[in-house]
Amino acid sequence: MRSTVAVAAFAGLFSMFAAGFLLSAPVAASEQTPPAVTASGAQVSGDAERTRFVIELSERVEFGTFVLPDPNRIIIDLANVTFDFPSDARSSAGGMVTAWRYGQFAAGQARVVLDVDRPVALEHAFFLPPVADQPGRLVFDLVSTSEAAFAEAVKASRGTRAGAEPALTKPDGPVAGNRPVVVLDPGHGGVDPGAVGKGGVFEKDVVLAFANELREDLLASGQVEVRMTREDDRFLSLRQRVEVARSYGADLFVSIHADSAPQNYVRGATVYTLSERASDAQAAAIAARENRSDVLAGIEADEATDEVTDILVDLARRETKVFSHHFAEDVIDELGTAVQLHKNPHRSARFRVLKAHDIPSVLIELGYLSNVHDEQLLTDAEWRDRAATALTGAVDRFFAPRIAREKTERTTQ
Repeated sequence: MRSTVAVAAFAGLFSMFAAGFLLSAPVAASEQTPPAVTASGAQVSGDAERTRFVIELSERVEFGTFVLPDPNRIIIDLANVTFDFPSDARSSAGGMVTAWRYGQFAAGQARVVLDVDRPVALEHAFFLPPVADQPGRLVFDLVSTSEAAFAEAVKASRGTRAGAEPALTKPDGPVAGNRPVVVLDPGHGGVDPGAVGKGGVFEKDVVLAFANELREDLLASGQVEVRMTREDDRFLSLRQRVEVARSYGADLFVSIHADSAPQNYVRGATVYTLSERASDAQAAAIAARENRSDVLAGIEADEATDEVTDILVDLARRETKVFSHHFAEDVIDELGTAVQLHKNPHRSARFRVLKAHDIPSVLIELGYLSNVHDEQLLTDAEWRDRAATALTGAVDRFFAPRIAREKTERTTQ
C-alpha cells in the first residue's frame, strides 16, 4: 500500500514541477535579474525507509526535481540560488542519502545531487517561510520504493531536458594569430567539487587557482596564446571541455586536477596520457573516477563515443598520441626540478577528456589531496608559483621547434 501511495505522490509532484519549472534547464535571466537567494545550510535525517532533506533558504525559490539511475540519484535544481554552506555541510549524510553535493550547474541555475542507496520516491516537497531569525526551509521527504516505480520515474524525466548537459556558449572561432594556442582545463567545477582534501579543500578550487597562475606565466613568456575552458566556478561536461578546446583551435590541451587515493601516504604529481589500455590498475581507477564526473553532476550516463574509423583520422590520432607523449616527458623533466613527483610519474589510461584525436592532450594531477602534506602545498602560493614556472618551461620547450621553424620560414621569405 505504501509503495502505491509513494508512486502516485511522486508522479503528481513530478507533473507539478514539470508544469511550473523546466526541469534541468537553465533559468532564463530577465532584463532585471533579482538578487540571488542564499542557501545557508542543509541537513539530512531519517532511516532506511523515510529520509528528509532540508535546505535552508533566505526566501522561496522555484525548483524542480528528477531522478537518475546507475547510480541512483535525486537531482534538485534551484533557480537563482547561491550557496553559503559551512565547509562541513556535505558530511551530514544519513538515512537513504549516502552522499550529496551542490554548486552552480548553469546560468541562473544551482543544483543539489543526492546519492541514494536504493530506489526512492519523492513523497512530499514543500517550503516553510522564514520566521523571526530562522531561515526558510525547503523540505524534501523521500521514501523507499520499488525498482519498477523508480524506473517509471526515470522514464518520465526523459524527453525533457532532465539529465542533459548545461547549455554551452562556445567561442566564436579559433584564436587569431600565429602563436600556438594552449587551452588550460581546470577540472571539475560547479556542482562537481572533485576530490576533497583532509582539511576540506575542494579540488575544483585548487585547480582553478593553479590554472590562473599558469595562464599568467604562459602569457608573460610571450610564446603562446592561452585560453581556459572555465574561468570561474561553473560546471562543464567532459565532452564540452573538448569542444571548447577545438573551438579555440587548440594546439595543446592541458587538463589540471588534484588526485586522491585510499592510502594517505601517497603523494606527488603525475602526468597522464591517453591509452585504451591503462598502464596500471591505479591509473585505470583514476580514469574511471574522472570519467564519472558527468554522472556525479546529475547528467544522464552516456557511454556512446564519437569514435571515427576513417584512416586519416586514425593517422592523426597516432601522431597526436606521439606529441602528447613528448609533452608529458617535457612536463616530467621540468616539473621534477621544482616539485615532488609521484614515484611513477608518467601513466596512461582511457580518460574521456583526452580523446580529441587532433589535439595533443595531457592530464596533470598536481598532487594528492588525500595526503596532508600535498594538500598544504597545493594551497600554498609559493608552491603554485614554482610549479607554474616549471610547466611554462615545459610548454616553451614543447613548442620551441615549431616556433624556431616558423621564424626561419619568415626570414627566408
